[in-house]
Amino acid sequence: MDDKRTKVKSIFDGIAFRYDFLNHLLSFGIDHYWRRKALKLSNVNSNSVLLDVACGTGDFAIEAKKQGVKKIFGADFSHKMLQLFKAKSDWIIGNSVQMTAEQMPFKDSSFTNITVAFGVRNFYDIAEGFNSFFRVLTENGKATILEFQMPSNKVFRSLYKFYFKKILPFIVGLISKDKEAYKYLPESVEEFDEKINLEDLLKSTGFKKIESYSLTFGIVKVFIAEK
Repeated sequence: MDDKRTKVKSIFDGIAFRYDFLNHLLSFGIDHYWRRKALKLSNVNSNSVLLDVACGTGDFAIEAKKQGVKKIFGADFSHKMLQLFKAKSDWIIGNSVQMTAEQMPFKDSSFTNITVAFGVRNFYDIAEGFNSFFRVLTENGKATILEFQMPSNKVFRSLYKFYFKKILPFIVGLISKDKEAYKYLPESVEEFDEKINLEDLLKSTGFKKIESYSLTFGIVKVFIAEK
Protein backbone atom coordinates (compact mmCIF):
# COMPACT_ATOMS: atom_id res chain seq x y z
CA MET A 1 0.00 0.00 0.00
CA ASP A 2 2.82 2.39 0.89
CA ASP A 3 4.49 1.59 -2.46
CA LYS A 4 1.34 2.50 -4.37
CA ARG A 5 0.83 5.65 -2.32
CA THR A 6 4.41 6.79 -3.04
CA LYS A 7 4.20 5.86 -6.73
CA VAL A 8 0.91 7.68 -7.31
CA LYS A 9 2.11 10.83 -5.55
CA SER A 10 5.33 10.82 -7.57
CA ILE A 11 3.46 10.35 -10.86
CA PHE A 12 0.99 13.17 -10.29
CA ASP A 13 3.58 15.56 -8.88
CA GLY A 14 5.59 14.88 -12.04
CA ILE A 15 2.80 15.59 -14.55
CA ALA A 16 1.00 18.35 -12.63
CA PHE A 17 2.02 21.25 -14.87
CA ARG A 18 1.02 19.42 -18.06
CA TYR A 19 -2.00 17.66 -16.58
CA ASP A 20 -4.76 19.96 -17.84
CA PHE A 21 -3.39 20.24 -21.36
CA LEU A 22 -2.88 16.52 -21.82
CA ASN A 23 -6.20 15.59 -20.22
CA HIS A 24 -8.20 17.84 -22.53
CA LEU A 25 -6.15 16.84 -25.57
CA LEU A 26 -6.29 13.09 -24.98
CA SER A 27 -10.02 13.10 -24.19
CA PHE A 28 -10.75 15.46 -27.10
CA GLY A 29 -12.24 17.86 -24.55
CA ILE A 30 -15.04 15.46 -23.58
CA ASP A 31 -13.83 15.39 -19.97
CA HIS A 32 -15.61 18.74 -19.43
CA TYR A 33 -18.90 17.14 -20.42
CA TRP A 34 -18.33 14.14 -18.11
CA ARG A 35 -17.86 16.37 -15.06
CA ARG A 36 -20.81 18.60 -15.96
CA LYS A 37 -23.10 15.60 -16.48
CA ALA A 38 -22.01 13.92 -13.24
CA LEU A 39 -22.78 17.03 -11.20
CA LYS A 40 -26.17 17.51 -12.85
CA LEU A 41 -27.05 13.89 -12.05
CA SER A 42 -26.07 14.61 -8.42
CA ASN A 43 -28.43 17.60 -8.21
CA VAL A 44 -25.89 19.89 -6.55
CA ASN A 45 -27.16 23.38 -5.73
CA SER A 46 -26.45 26.53 -3.72
CA ASN A 47 -27.06 24.67 -0.44
CA SER A 48 -24.49 21.97 -1.18
CA VAL A 49 -21.28 21.74 0.81
CA LEU A 50 -18.90 19.89 -1.49
CA LEU A 51 -15.59 18.11 -0.94
CA ASP A 52 -13.71 17.38 -4.16
CA VAL A 53 -11.38 14.44 -3.43
CA ALA A 54 -8.35 13.88 -5.68
CA CYS A 55 -9.23 17.36 -6.91
CA GLY A 56 -6.22 17.68 -9.20
CA THR A 57 -6.12 21.15 -10.70
CA GLY A 58 -9.74 21.97 -9.88
CA ASP A 59 -11.88 21.26 -12.95
CA PHE A 60 -14.62 19.55 -10.93
CA ALA A 61 -14.68 22.39 -8.41
CA ILE A 62 -14.90 24.99 -11.17
CA GLU A 63 -17.82 23.16 -12.79
CA ALA A 64 -19.55 22.83 -9.39
CA LYS A 65 -19.25 26.59 -8.93
CA LYS A 66 -20.89 27.10 -12.32
CA GLN A 67 -23.77 24.91 -11.16
CA GLY A 68 -24.38 27.07 -8.10
CA VAL A 69 -22.36 25.42 -5.33
CA LYS A 70 -20.99 28.07 -2.97
CA LYS A 71 -19.03 26.03 -0.41
CA ILE A 72 -16.32 23.92 -2.04
CA PHE A 73 -13.28 22.24 -0.47
CA GLY A 74 -10.46 20.63 -2.45
CA ALA A 75 -8.30 17.71 -1.34
CA ASP A 76 -5.42 15.93 -3.04
CA PHE A 77 -2.33 13.95 -2.04
CA SER A 78 -0.16 15.73 -4.61
CA HIS A 79 1.22 19.03 -3.33
CA LYS A 80 1.93 20.28 -6.85
CA MET A 81 -1.63 19.51 -7.96
CA LEU A 82 -2.92 21.50 -4.99
CA GLN A 83 -0.70 24.44 -5.94
CA LEU A 84 -2.35 24.52 -9.36
CA PHE A 85 -5.77 23.98 -7.82
CA LYS A 86 -5.26 27.06 -5.67
CA ALA A 87 -4.02 29.11 -8.60
CA LYS A 88 -7.05 28.17 -10.73
CA SER A 89 -9.64 28.11 -7.98
CA ASP A 90 -8.85 30.93 -5.54
CA TRP A 91 -11.81 32.80 -6.98
CA ILE A 92 -13.96 29.84 -5.90
CA ILE A 93 -12.68 28.78 -2.50
CA GLY A 94 -10.02 29.35 0.06
CA ASN A 95 -10.04 25.82 1.41
CA SER A 96 -7.76 23.04 0.24
CA VAL A 97 -5.89 20.33 2.07
CA GLN A 98 -3.20 17.81 1.25
CA MET A 99 -4.47 14.40 2.30
CA THR A 100 -5.37 10.90 1.19
CA ALA A 101 -8.98 9.76 0.90
CA GLU A 102 -8.29 7.09 3.49
CA GLN A 103 -7.30 9.63 6.16
CA MET A 104 -9.57 12.67 6.11
CA PRO A 105 -9.04 15.35 8.77
CA PHE A 106 -12.70 16.35 8.82
CA LYS A 107 -15.46 15.96 11.40
CA ASP A 108 -18.30 13.52 10.89
CA SER A 109 -21.19 14.74 8.72
CA SER A 110 -19.27 17.73 7.34
CA PHE A 111 -20.35 17.60 3.67
CA THR A 112 -23.54 17.11 1.69
CA ASN A 113 -21.56 16.02 -1.38
CA ILE A 114 -18.27 14.38 -2.26
CA THR A 115 -16.93 14.23 -5.81
CA VAL A 116 -13.96 12.35 -7.21
CA ALA A 117 -13.05 12.25 -10.90
CA PHE A 118 -10.72 9.51 -12.12
CA GLY A 119 -9.10 9.22 -8.72
CA VAL A 120 -10.61 6.18 -7.00
CA ARG A 121 -8.37 3.72 -8.85
CA ASN A 122 -5.39 5.57 -7.35
CA PHE A 123 -6.54 5.08 -3.74
CA TYR A 124 -4.22 2.74 -1.86
CA ASP A 125 -7.22 1.24 0.00
CA ILE A 126 -10.53 1.88 -1.77
CA ALA A 127 -12.70 0.34 0.95
CA GLU A 128 -11.08 2.55 3.58
CA GLY A 129 -11.49 5.58 1.33
CA PHE A 130 -15.23 4.84 1.01
CA ASN A 131 -15.47 4.47 4.78
CA SER A 132 -14.08 8.00 5.05
CA PHE A 133 -16.62 9.21 2.50
CA PHE A 134 -19.46 7.69 4.49
CA ARG A 135 -18.21 9.17 7.76
CA VAL A 136 -17.86 12.78 6.59
CA LEU A 137 -21.11 12.86 4.57
CA THR A 138 -24.34 14.12 6.11
CA GLU A 139 -27.45 11.92 6.21
CA ASN A 140 -28.73 11.63 2.61
CA GLY A 141 -25.41 13.05 1.42
CA LYS A 142 -24.05 11.84 -1.92
CA ALA A 143 -20.71 10.57 -3.16
CA THR A 144 -20.32 11.06 -6.91
CA ILE A 145 -17.59 9.01 -8.55
CA LEU A 146 -16.45 9.42 -12.13
CA GLU A 147 -14.19 6.61 -13.40
CA PHE A 148 -12.91 5.11 -16.61
CA GLN A 149 -14.02 1.60 -17.51
CA MET A 150 -13.39 -0.79 -20.37
CA PRO A 151 -16.27 -0.67 -22.89
CA SER A 152 -18.47 -3.78 -23.02
CA ASN A 153 -18.82 -3.68 -26.84
CA LYS A 154 -16.03 -5.90 -28.20
CA VAL A 155 -15.31 -3.81 -31.29
CA PHE A 156 -15.22 -0.51 -29.42
CA ARG A 157 -13.24 -2.17 -26.61
CA SER A 158 -10.55 -3.19 -29.13
CA LEU A 159 -10.40 0.31 -30.60
CA TYR A 160 -10.28 1.81 -27.11
CA LYS A 161 -7.40 -0.45 -26.04
CA PHE A 162 -5.51 0.36 -29.25
CA TYR A 163 -5.89 4.11 -28.58
CA PHE A 164 -4.94 3.75 -24.92
CA LYS A 165 -1.90 1.52 -25.51
CA LYS A 166 -0.57 2.77 -28.86
CA ILE A 167 -1.87 6.22 -29.81
CA LEU A 168 -1.95 7.81 -26.35
CA PRO A 169 1.68 6.93 -25.41
CA PHE A 170 2.87 8.18 -28.83
CA ILE A 171 1.11 11.54 -28.45
CA VAL A 172 2.33 11.92 -24.88
CA GLY A 173 5.87 11.07 -25.99
CA LEU A 174 5.79 14.00 -28.43
CA ILE A 175 4.60 16.46 -25.80
CA SER A 176 5.77 15.23 -22.42
CA LYS A 177 8.82 13.57 -20.93
CA ASP A 178 6.54 11.70 -18.53
CA LYS A 179 5.67 8.78 -20.82
CA GLU A 180 5.74 6.38 -17.87
CA ALA A 181 3.00 8.35 -16.13
CA TYR A 182 0.69 7.93 -19.09
CA LYS A 183 1.67 4.27 -19.42
CA TYR A 184 0.33 3.88 -15.90
CA LEU A 185 -3.05 5.29 -16.94
CA PRO A 186 -4.19 2.51 -19.36
CA GLU A 187 -2.62 -0.18 -17.19
CA SER A 188 -4.43 1.06 -14.09
CA VAL A 189 -7.76 1.39 -15.93
CA GLU A 190 -7.65 -2.16 -17.26
CA GLU A 191 -6.54 -3.65 -13.95
CA PHE A 192 -9.15 -1.65 -12.06
CA ASP A 193 -11.92 -2.74 -14.44
CA GLU A 194 -11.00 -6.40 -14.06
CA LYS A 195 -10.56 -6.50 -10.29
CA ILE A 196 -12.73 -3.83 -8.65
CA ASN A 197 -16.52 -3.70 -8.31
CA LEU A 198 -17.25 -0.17 -7.09
CA GLU A 199 -20.95 -0.79 -6.55
CA ASP A 200 -20.28 -3.74 -4.23
CA LEU A 201 -17.69 -1.75 -2.29
CA LEU A 202 -20.07 1.17 -1.86
CA LYS A 203 -22.84 -1.15 -0.66
CA SER A 204 -20.55 -2.86 1.83
CA THR A 205 -19.58 0.56 3.20
CA GLY A 206 -23.23 1.27 4.04
CA PHE A 207 -24.50 3.48 1.22
CA LYS A 208 -28.22 2.81 0.89
CA LYS A 209 -28.87 3.86 -2.70
CA ILE A 210 -26.47 3.56 -5.62
CA GLU A 211 -27.13 4.72 -9.17
CA SER A 212 -24.79 4.24 -12.13
CA TYR A 213 -24.66 5.77 -15.59
CA SER A 214 -22.44 4.90 -18.56
CA LEU A 215 -21.22 7.78 -20.73
CA THR A 216 -19.58 8.06 -24.16
CA PHE A 217 -19.94 4.49 -25.45
CA GLY A 218 -19.25 3.09 -21.99
CA ILE A 219 -15.69 4.38 -21.54
CA VAL A 220 -16.71 6.35 -18.45
CA LYS A 221 -19.11 5.48 -15.65
CA VAL A 222 -20.73 7.72 -13.05
CA PHE A 223 -21.65 6.24 -9.65
CA ILE A 224 -23.85 8.22 -7.27
CA ALA A 225 -24.05 6.71 -3.80
CA GLU A 226 -26.43 8.14 -1.18
CA LYS A 227 -25.87 7.79 2.55
